[in-house]
Amino acid sequence: MPAHVPIAGLSRRDLLKRTGGLAALAALTAACGGNTGRPSSGGGGGGSKVNLSQWYHQYGETGTQQAAQKYAKAYTDANVSVQWTPGDYGTKLSSGLLSNKGPDVFESQLNIGMVKSNQVVALDDIMADVKDDFLPGDLATNTVDGKIYGIRMIVDPQVIYYRKSLLEKAGIKPPETIDDLIAAAKELTTKKVKGIFVGNDGGNALGGPAIRAGGGKLLTDDHKFGFGGDGPAKALGKLHELYASKSVLLGSPTDWTDPGALNQGLTAMQWIGMWAVPGMQKALNDDIGVMPFPALDASNKPAVYSGGWTQFVSAKSPNVEAAKKFVKWLWIDKEDFQEDWSLNYGFHIPPRKSLAAKAAKLQSGVAADTVKLTQEHGFTDDPAWTPKMASALTDVLTNVIKKGADPAAEIAKAEKTVNDELSRLFG
Repeated sequence: MPAHVPIAGLSRRDLLKRTGGLAALAALTAACGGNTGRPSSGGGGGGSKVNLSQWYHQYGETGTQQAAQKYAKAYTDANVSVQWTPGDYGTKLSSGLLSNKGPDVFESQLNIGMVKSNQVVALDDIMADVKDDFLPGDLATNTVDGKIYGIRMIVDPQVIYYRKSLLEKAGIKPPETIDDLIAAAKELTTKKVKGIFVGNDGGNALGGPAIRAGGGKLLTDDHKFGFGGDGPAKALGKLHELYASKSVLLGSPTDWTDPGALNQGLTAMQWIGMWAVPGMQKALNDDIGVMPFPALDASNKPAVYSGGWTQFVSAKSPNVEAAKKFVKWLWIDKEDFQEDWSLNYGFHIPPRKSLAAKAAKLQSGVAADTVKLTQEHGFTDDPAWTPKMASALTDVLTNVIKKGADPAAEIAKAEKTVNDELSRLFG
C-alpha cells in the first residue's frame, strides 16, 4: 500500500494533500463552526456504548480491510464501524467532515488547513507518554503551532533499490553522490536494460529528495521558502542530466510505485517504496540492495522521503473523547495490532521506534537496511506545504527535467507562489 508521494507524480496516497480536497474547504468549514447538528451516537446514559465511525481509504493489499474490521471488533468500550472507501477517498472525506454523516476517526495526512478550519482535534494528551518513541519527523509532520493533531499509522520510506548482481558485475559501488548515480546509470545501461527507473514521467518523484540532497528544504522550520540558493538548483539540474543521459527507463508497463520494472529485468535500479520489498524478494530472492537518494556532494547529505498515513479524530464528532480513547487504544496501546498492520499485509515500518526495533521482519537484510537509512536520512511532509505550492514545484520539475529549463529561473517562479501562500497562512 504505497504511501503518498513527495511533491509530484500523484498517487492514491496523495489524494488529500496534493488535490487540496480538505484545504480547499477550509473557509467554508470555518464558517460552519463546530456544530454540525449531528446527533450524539449514544453514551449518554443507561450504560449504552458510544457508536464510532472509522474511515479508511481502500488499501490494495489482501487482508487489510479484514484487519481493520478485526481491530474495531476487538475494542470493547465503543461500537466501532469501519467505513472502507474505494475510489476518490479525498472527496468523500472532505464532504463527510462538513456533514452530520462524517467520521469520528479517519486517516489522512495533515494539512494546516485542517487545523485552521477546525476539522481535527489536538491529541497531545494521549501522545504525552510516548512522544519520545516516535521519530522527530513523524511528530513534526503532524504538528501545527506546537500541538500534535495525528498519530502515524505506518511509515513508508522511498529509496533506490537495485540489483546487487548487476552492480557487482559492472564493478560499481552504490553511488554516494548524484554524479555517481548518473555515472552508474550510464554504465549499467545496455540494449536490454536501462540503468535506472524513476517513473514514466522522467523523475518528478525525485524533486523533494533532490532538494534535500542539495541542502534545501521545501519550507524552513520558521515557515520560509526553503529551496533557493545554488545547492537545490544544482541538484534539480542533475535530474535533467540524469534524464538526458538516456539511461532512464521510460514507458514501463507499470509506474515507479510497482516493482515490475526491477523484477522483470527492465532496469538495474529503481526508485520505489519499502512496500515493494516482499514482491522484489519473491522475484529476486536476495539480489536486492538499497540506498538513499545520494547527496549532491560531500558537503551535503543523502535523503529518504518518509511517507505514510496518520490517524485523526474529527472535531465534528459528537463523541470526541470516546474517539480519542479508541485512537489511543489502537495506535498507542495495542502494539500487536500496530505491528500486524505494518508488516502482515503490505510492508512498512511501524512508526513506534520500539516496535521497529523488535519486529522480526525488520531485523535483517534489505528491510533492516531500509529502516536504518530512514532513521538516518528520513524527512517528512511539512503540514504548511499547500496544494498550490506543490503545483508550482511540479511545474519546476517538469520544465527542468524534461525541457532542460534553467533551474534557478524556474525556482524563482515557484518562490513567488510559495511566498504568497505563506503570507496567506501566516501573515
